Amino acid sequence: MAFWKHEFRGKTLIYAITAAACQAFLLLGFDQGVMAGIIGADNRFGQDFNRPDPSMQGNITALYDIGCVLGSIVCYFVGERFGRRTMLITGGSIMVVGAAILASSSTIAQLIVGRIVTGIGNGMNSSTAPVYLTECAPPSYRGALLTLQGTVTILGVVIAYWMDYGTSFTDSSFQWRFPLAFQAIFAVFLVLQIIGLPETPRWLVQHDRYEEARAVTAALEDKPLDDSTVNATILEIRMGLEEEQRDGPFKFRELFTWGETQNLRRLLIVISIQLAQQWTGSNMINYYAPVIFQESMLLSRNLSLILGGAAQCTYLVGSAIPVLLMDRFGRRTLLLSCTVGLCFCFVMVTILLSIASPERQGPAYGATAFIFLFQLIYGVGWLPVPWFYPSEISTTRTRTKMQAIASGFNWMFVFVVVKITPISFASIGWRTFIIFAILNAAFIPMVYFFYPETKGITLEDIPLLFHKGGVTGGVLTSKGGRTVVPHQHAVEAHVEEKMGERKEHGFVDETEKV
Repeated sequence: MAFWKHEFRGKTLIYAITAAACQAFLLLGFDQGVMAGIIGADNRFGQDFNRPDPSMQGNITALYDIGCVLGSIVCYFVGERFGRRTMLITGGSIMVVGAAILASSSTIAQLIVGRIVTGIGNGMNSSTAPVYLTECAPPSYRGALLTLQGTVTILGVVIAYWMDYGTSFTDSSFQWRFPLAFQAIFAVFLVLQIIGLPETPRWLVQHDRYEEARAVTAALEDKPLDDSTVNATILEIRMGLEEEQRDGPFKFRELFTWGETQNLRRLLIVISIQLAQQWTGSNMINYYAPVIFQESMLLSRNLSLILGGAAQCTYLVGSAIPVLLMDRFGRRTLLLSCTVGLCFCFVMVTILLSIASPERQGPAYGATAFIFLFQLIYGVGWLPVPWFYPSEISTTRTRTKMQAIASGFNWMFVFVVVKITPISFASIGWRTFIIFAILNAAFIPMVYFFYPETKGITLEDIPLLFHKGGVTGGVLTSKGGRTVVPHQHAVEAHVEEKMGERKEHGFVDETEKV
């Protein structure tokens, strides 16, 4: 018996859950990109809001990210209590309200309130969707499914850019009201998709809803309720949770403990990967590409808008590539190779813009080409991995909170980048690219020394990645940063051993009662 509306099973159910998680990121991408083609002082948007200066443009654009931080904080405190489905439905509903406020704005204050409200909903979605999909996806192709979230994020950005370009030819406030209102369509679809889907087995087991957990697991694996594989999966989840919860209810200070679980090490990885994702310089391009093309590369407004949309199409192509590569080469390989490429691109942009001038635009065109190459490379590694890596490396006990922290720090770093970008370009121009080139170079050793490989490892076996001691946790001394190699027979032996321990101590398996 199923406890949800749809009767999907097996891959059909997995793909439906993937589509819902991706819908949340499609909405995220649209909301990220929609202001890029609208913001400005000389278009209709500028006329309607008294031609905001660079500082105010930064406020309008970046305060959305503060709303995302608030939404992530909400998830930290109540996400585990209410579950993945409820948080996604709530986040989508809040974004519908925010879109209505934005589309009806007549003052900058109302516009900022709308941006913050939509940000709160988006922060809840971005904190929850990766956890929802991570806990339902099979380990053999979990990376590919999670990577799709990044791909549809950029699809949302592309839709927003070209919608902005299409409405830029109108002279009325429709030019900016329609794109801001359109995001409500994606939010409504998100709510409708989630309503008919189940909760994750791990959340259900954690809340002692074993019958539902068994039904969902059987549906995901497309097996009968009494199948031994279903029993083993539920038992393994239970054993993992029992080990994690033997010290009682979760306490905030646990996040800063080392010991066997190494939560502090996980937390530092979670925060650092969010910092790196934003300080590569990607959102500088995503939010302000038309402005950068127009002011730093001395191109016309119309050409700048076209190039901004084309750059996002290139970004979309790059984001689709790791769907095929993630489960073959792993997370570390893609991050390391992409970081080298991003650093090279910004070094070349810096060199070319330093010799460009209004009379000599060839170098500016060359710099534009490297911006396109940057977008392509970024989409392969740094776009998808930071969104799902925190969920992968966290325990079931801390997963919701770790992902909320990851989302919160992500949006705080986005806020800083988006806020300072207009000011930086107004002050030092093309030299802004030097800062991001240096930062990209610094991220190479960070990934190489400290980030373990999670490819193909079940969530219940992820804790084994953190059993080795030392400064790097065994990452530096292990081939490819792979401190654990998954073997199915080893996993089965581990389960049998634990089952024997439970019987020896007189434990009765609740799943057997069901």
